Amino acid sequence: MNVKQETVETSPAAKRQNASQDKILAAASDLFLEGGVSSLSVRAIAKRAGVSTIGIYSHFNGKQGVLDALYIEGFNKVYDAMDIGEQLVDYESVVESCKRYLEVAYDHEAHYRLIFGESDAAYQPSKEAREAADRAFSKLVSNTAKYIDRYELKLDTLKAALDIWAVMHGYVSISHHAMANERLSWPEMALDAVKTQIKGWK
Repeated sequence: MNVKQETVETSPAAKRQNASQDKILAAASDLFLEGGVSSLSVRAIAKRAGVSTIGIYSHFNGKQGVLDALYIEGFNKVYDAMDIGEQLVDYESVVESCKRYLEVAYDHEAHYRLIFGESDAAYQPSKEAREAADRAFSKLVSNTAKYIDRYELKLDTLKAALDIWAVMHGYVSISHHAMANERLSWPEMALDAVKTQIKGWK
């Protein structure tokens, strides 16, 4: 008996919509890096993306929606970076997840700056955006808990997870500073510091 397999294909209209959304978010990312949240007017985003201002409202319901989309996208990237699946969590897998986190921080700088507070009071993340942030941090806590349980370490899970995040975020933030020495290998130094932190737990 032959079983017919159905494949779900994206319609041409949906593909065009996704492409337009991607263009808008890419334009917003560039503008954010250039001038922060204040540079993200609907008109400026539309001009950079090559779409109408109506298109911004149609796809994202305005500036707030664009910022929320970037915020959620940013924390989803962080979550994916730290998601090491259901495998046995060991030193190598934790370090690898931290390495991927740092790659997100440097490869998607606009997202990173936005999700870690380099905005202003004009933008307040929506409930959905805050949930994306909580989901990402919960993944780091979960990884840390599994590591602690495996090696039977006497550590506070939340504090240990915060220590890792603080080390990584500290290096990234310093490297983003205008006076940072560009000759230094910031991702490599950050990962070395994370390794030292984890090794110090035993």
